Amino acid sequence: MKRQAGVRVRVEEDGCTEPPTAPGNMILHQLTGGTLKRFSSVEQKGQQKKGRRMLSFRLAYIFSYNLFQFCGHTWILSNTIARFLTFGQDAVADTFYSVGFVMSLCQLFSILELFHIADGIEKAKLLPRFIQVLEKNVLLIMVIILEEIRSNPAVCVQFFLWNILDLLRYPHELLCVLDRPSTAMLWTRYTLRIPLYILSVASEGATIYQALMYVQPTASLNSTTSPHLHLPFVRVLYLPVLALGGGITVWQLLKERQQHLERWSKKMKKK
Repeated sequence: MKRQAGVRVRVEEDGCTEPPTAPGNMILHQLTGGTLKRFSSVEQKGQQKKGRRMLSFRLAYIFSYNLFQFCGHTWILSNTIARFLTFGQDAVADTFYSVGFVMSLCQLFSILELFHIADGIEKAKLLPRFIQVLEKNVLLIMVIILEEIRSNPAVCVQFFLWNILDLLRYPHELLCVLDRPSTAMLWTRYTLRIPLYILSVASEGATIYQALMYVQPTASLNSTTSPHLHLPFVRVLYLPVLALGGGITVWQLLKERQQHLERWSKKMKKK
């Protein structure tokens, strides 16, 4: 008992609140602590490698998608210009039959851009992109269904405007993925596409109006109900909705242009 009391007194004099740890316990504690540190470092390295793989996969995917769209629209534009220079005005009526499949493929894959924005792969506003994708696909479906409208010059003009708009966007996206943005491409994309988009919306409205003119006599012959109940309704409803969607998109494009140009000017000032 005296010895125990003496030990307690010595412990209290040394300023400890617990009895001294045995040498075996200290070695075990050091071994377990080192093992835990190694395990946590290995786990962190595994998470970092997994994150890098996911990032590299996303970069490879978005680069491949933008490259596909760029090559497709470049082929469509070059084919249209070459045919026009070779055959003259006769090539205008044959535009859809020569480039319609590739155009349909590019517009079909453009639906993936909505998932890119929702998933965070691409930084852009969802509503303007949704309106643009919807407008193009609705008009393209109408052109595919109606054979009479395929040879209309409005279709050639519409395809030409779509190609110019997309060729302003996809090269800039490729440069951004490569982390080499260009000032000229940035200004060209966010400045020239606004008047071109307004022309494209006007051309879409004219093409849809002409398409409905072809639909009306066919519907009046084949339908038992009066076509005047739904065809003018479609004309009166869709065209104002198209104009409203185009106005919202232009407003969003102007805001986006201002934001991107301000960011670029701030970066240049910091340098």
